Amino acid sequence: MMRSSTIERTTGETTIDCTLDIDGKGGFAGNTGIGFFDHMLNLFAKHGDLSLEMTCSGDLYVDTHHSVEDMGIVLGTCLKTALGDKRGIKRYGNFYCPMDEALTRTTLDLSGRGYLVFNVDLTREKVGDFETEMLKEFLYAFAINSGTTLHVNTLYGSNDHHIIESIFKSLGRALKEAVSIDKDSNEIPSTKGML
Repeated sequence: MMRSSTIERTTGETTIDCTLDIDGKGGFAGNTGIGFFDHMLNLFAKHGDLSLEMTCSGDLYVDTHHSVEDMGIVLGTCLKTALGDKRGIKRYGNFYCPMDEALTRTTLDLSGRGYLVFNVDLTREKVGDFETEMLKEFLYAFAINSGTTLHVNTLYGSNDHHIIESIFKSLGRALKEAVSIDKDSNEIPSTKGML
């Protein structure tokens, strides 16, 4: 069973091409125009054992908002499409990721109900060329469009680069757990019979 999806999305603000293979090799290829964000997507793919290709041409002369939010929309939609009816998946994922002084816990449910709980304190306006307020916007767009209940809690940390890195690594690891196939079941993991 191929669990992959390709989406091309063009608006007046961005043009995005994305291919996601859930059962991939753990790597990212592409260019979003935002160097720090490329680094985060690479960490997410590596720790999630995902093959992710994404390019984005956006109105970065304005700021990073449209590009980052739209990439969350596209990546979330790719994940939802690639999962199909979610038959046999474990559904839930959880991971604590330490990154030097920072520690983040990411817990998620591939419930079909997009929701974000975000308890993260960042102090810098930017890390590299990435506007830190866009982290929440990206995660919200990803959660809503993938139908994921997503709880991101940074328990402590003082370096914003480390905090954000711990978030993307823990998101990848939690997602890897949730999309993995439960060998003892070919059922849809819900009493409702659908997710």
